[in-house]
Amino acid sequence: MESPRQRSTGRLKKRFMTALANKKPGTGFSIGMLVLKLRTLIAFLAVLIVFSFIAPNFLSITNLIAMAKHSAIWAILAVGMTYVIIGGGIDLSIGSIVGLCGMIAGGLIAEGLRLPLFGIVIYFNVPMIILIVLLIGVLLGAINGLIITKLGVAPFIATLGMLYMGRGFAMLRSGGKTFPNLIGNPALGNTGFPILGAGTILGIPLVVWIAAVIAIVAAYVSQKTPFGRHIYAVGGNEDAAVLSGIRVKRLKMAIFMFSGFTAALTGLVLASQLVASHPATGEAYEMTAIAAVVLGGASLNGGRGSIGGTIIGALILGVLNDGLVMIGVSSFWQTAIKGMVLVLAVVIDQYQLRKQNEAALHQQQADEKGPEKVSA
Repeated sequence: MESPRQRSTGRLKKRFMTALANKKPGTGFSIGMLVLKLRTLIAFLAVLIVFSFIAPNFLSITNLIAMAKHSAIWAILAVGMTYVIIGGGIDLSIGSIVGLCGMIAGGLIAEGLRLPLFGIVIYFNVPMIILIVLLIGVLLGAINGLIITKLGVAPFIATLGMLYMGRGFAMLRSGGKTFPNLIGNPALGNTGFPILGAGTILGIPLVVWIAAVIAIVAAYVSQKTPFGRHIYAVGGNEDAAVLSGIRVKRLKMAIFMFSGFTAALTGLVLASQLVASHPATGEAYEMTAIAAVVLGGASLNGGRGSIGGTIIGALILGVLNDGLVMIGVSSFWQTAIKGMVLVLAVVIDQYQLRKQNEAALHQQQADEKGPEKVSA
């Protein structure tokens, strides 16, 4: 006679066998697909483990804080790029906006705002300078959005033009020279700018806190609000999004304005950390941001990606960069290795997309065969 425990085990076994027999193609558990979905996290852990064995003191508190500080800058920039890429676009101008906004901040601290018509120079305090620069970043993003949505220019071309314009204006702002020693003047009331890049809260750099807040808010908006769901819808199928009533042009404007905002914030943080601003700051940063987004699992075709994945992608780049420096790899090889990692990420993404399409096709075929079996 079976005990209660044996009867319970038998019922569970029967349910398992029934579920297994009714399992539909493409819906079952697959270790391969699970690994593909978690590839960003696995890659991050793998990089950490490898460098912890190769480089002494790699996992020391000091080095971890330094890596977090470096990665936070790329994370801020990449969060804005994530929205753009999920929405089916690309923003090549953010590196130049970083440089231009840093130069504007440096110029306002060092020289103030000159008004020749009135013969005066206005010096703003640091919070006002930060606000002005962020608004300029949003304005530059809005110009990108207007060119794309109103004039019908492809995002690649529109933002490429802004890339050159932004870099040109950054050079014109100071004649190609650097604004050094941006500590401000107590008599002018514009001191405290270095705190943005060098300040800490509870021993953690302020820039890390800023990146964390932006990432949390952006993740919430993308996952929990209609605005976020519309970004995925537009990136997945823009024509269907239009037919469903989504205001696609307004949405794209908002996306590029947000991208300009994060680029301006990155420019402020970099100028603050360096206590100087140079027109070449932020060169090729757009590629780093794109790499972080792609490493995080976003599709360059739009409609797929996450803020969490992008943050891990930025951490991978930060760890990879610092780890290669610590073991003495030359800057030339660093660039080549990061390029190879990016290509590998794209290849894996395409493989995952093909597998998902195959699974969806199998599921559709199974659903079509189902009613025939019932009628027979």
